[in-house]
Amino acid sequence: METERTCRDRVVPALHGRMTDIIPLWDGYKRGVTEAEIEEFLQYGLSFDYVAPGTFDHQNEGYWRWQIGWGGPSDEFRFYSSGPEFPCYRTEYWFMDWYDKAMVFPGPDYEPILEEIWEWFKDVGAAEAEYKKALEN
Repeated sequence: METERTCRDRVVPALHGRMTDIIPLWDGYKRGVTEAEIEEFLQYGLSFDYVAPGTFDHQNEGYWRWQIGWGGPSDEFRFYSSGPEFPCYRTEYWFMDWYDKAMVFPGPDYEPILEEIWEWFKDVGAAEAEYKKALEN
């Protein structure tokens, strides 16, 4: 009988798979050669929001969540910053599936791209808008 793989077993391959999707979409968006390339990146993922400290048990620090998938499994990138106008000081990739979860740091292969994407979320005003929305609730 084969044992079920845990999120810890699946998180690194899941990160590589997501980045295999994201890198060409981001490159296409930056080039902006066609409207289709721009739309592909803009439509990737499910949501971008700010998760205030204390939203979840034992969560002392707020973060911006770029949720990519939802259900079983779900995955997201978490951007940590001192505020919506500041650089990101930590990025995490989370993979979660029914009462199990695992996190990895994207590492040097992916971190520069994710930093660019964080800067884009800031530049278009999404980081600030989501931060303000979360604080109003």
